[in-house]
Amino acid sequence: MHSEPDWTAATQNFQRSLSDSWGKAMQSFQQIGVPTNETATQALTFSPGKLQELQQAYLKEATELWNHGLQSKAPADKRFAADAWGANPVAAFSACAYLLNARTLMGLAEAVQADAKTKARLRFAVEQWMAASAPSNFMALNAEAQKKAIETKGESIARGMKNLLADIQQGHVSMTDESVFDVGRNVATTEGAVVYENDMFQLLEYKPLGKQVYERPFLLVPPCINKFYILDLQPENSLIRYTVEQGHRTFVVSWRNPDAAMEDKTWDDYIEQGAIEAIHVAQEITGAKKINTLGFCVGGTILGTALAVLAARGEKPAASATFLTTLLDFSDTGILDLFIDEPFVKFRELQMGQRGLLRGQELASTFSFLRPNDLVWNYVVGNYLKGETPPPFDLLYWNSDSTNLPGPMYTWYLRNTYFENNLCKPGRCVVGGEKVDLGKVDVPVYIYGSREDHIVPVAGAYASTKHLPGKKRFVMGASGHIAGVINPPAKNKRSYWTNDKLPATVDEWVAGASENPGSWWSDWSAWLRPLAGKLIAAPKAYGKGARYKAIEPAPGRYVKAKA
Repeated sequence: MHSEPDWTAATQNFQRSLSDSWGKAMQSFQQIGVPTNETATQALTFSPGKLQELQQAYLKEATELWNHGLQSKAPADKRFAADAWGANPVAAFSACAYLLNARTLMGLAEAVQADAKTKARLRFAVEQWMAASAPSNFMALNAEAQKKAIETKGESIARGMKNLLADIQQGHVSMTDESVFDVGRNVATTEGAVVYENDMFQLLEYKPLGKQVYERPFLLVPPCINKFYILDLQPENSLIRYTVEQGHRTFVVSWRNPDAAMEDKTWDDYIEQGAIEAIHVAQEITGAKKINTLGFCVGGTILGTALAVLAARGEKPAASATFLTTLLDFSDTGILDLFIDEPFVKFRELQMGQRGLLRGQELASTFSFLRPNDLVWNYVVGNYLKGETPPPFDLLYWNSDSTNLPGPMYTWYLRNTYFENNLCKPGRCVVGGEKVDLGKVDVPVYIYGSREDHIVPVAGAYASTKHLPGKKRFVMGASGHIAGVINPPAKNKRSYWTNDKLPATVDEWVAGASENPGSWWSDWSAWLRPLAGKLIAAPKAYGKGARYKAIEPAPGRYVKAKA
């Protein structure tokens, strides 16, 4: 006769193993450490009540998982959504165990007794760790990749190795089939010409699409941390083409992708030789005393600084200013605040404060790891484990087309905006020999923030309303930093919120806002139209005379330079 199994002993052994696993989880969590200004790491302390509650939940869920054993179903997580995960009991169990551990570690982060920034850093560290350790990232545990390897008789593994070697050679993980795109051929195709250039930028003028244009030209200042053609990807979603269609004589700054010749350029250079020079050239070409301006992201920070410097000199060239997902007040910088403290800023200043380059790929990687599952590991799995070529996608091609930054410019920006928030403090920053005071930028302004923006939180965008004295309109769009901005009316997608009042906080503003279907572009166009002046005959040639003649067709050669 066979003896009955000792279930009591088995249960006790399992509970001891759970306790041991819990202890190891605690040890691992302690090893993450908390960077502080004083020391590299500090001991972590936890809320006893939360810790006990978390341990009880862990033991309960782990016991249930054990009881189901190999009968476990694949969890509702897109990384494990393929049928192969559910059909493979071991894979399904590993996915469930992984998610249990992930929830527990995130719970531990919440149970830590520490200041808000320390807890946020812990959450970020745990998220990175768990994203990297998912069973889907490993061939030995990824049931879907294993099934594909069997079905293709190993061909998917061979393609994956080929993709890996190609990505190593190019220096970044492919998010799209980059061979499909060519700047000027099938992205950045709005017709125009380069009418001015210096060491910092090329100025593009776009061909009018009608017989008349508004008398006040429109100047767009894009961010210098990536390339301007995010605003001109395809004709149907191009903000640049849209402004031309609306009758604005449109000029766009195309920043030079910095190389060794620019490694000593400063924030002052970007303001003086960049935005201010572009404003003056647009005035000279068109003969207009006033121009309408727009800055996007860091381009908006540059534009706001430039207008403040000009105001200090007694110049007021702007008839209006539009700020898209822009920070002028850096009191709320969202997740990016995790990286910024005195040791980090000092290190960067010592490393490249006098000269040097912040490489574009380093910057691109930082932004990608803000969403590691979507922008990193998703492509690692697809490209290398499954041997797939990611489909063509113009937005992701642009995202991979990174730009460098001059070290002195970057370190000034880091300290005076993200760390010390000096830009919005009147007189604290001196740029171009002038004390910066945003309170002197007394022009009508349109301020746009995206509701789900993780780079420029909507509260950060809204904070600009406190520092700009002119008549203001704030609008919030759906989606994130890019998708919220690139939302043409013809697509009739998403929505935007408006509120004519500007209360103290963005939460109060949202509470009183009305939702409108479609694109905020139409609202902005209606706001800008009365500020554009009367209609005049459209120019028949680019530029003006011999000094500002067409140098080459848009989009120019600066935007084609690789980091």
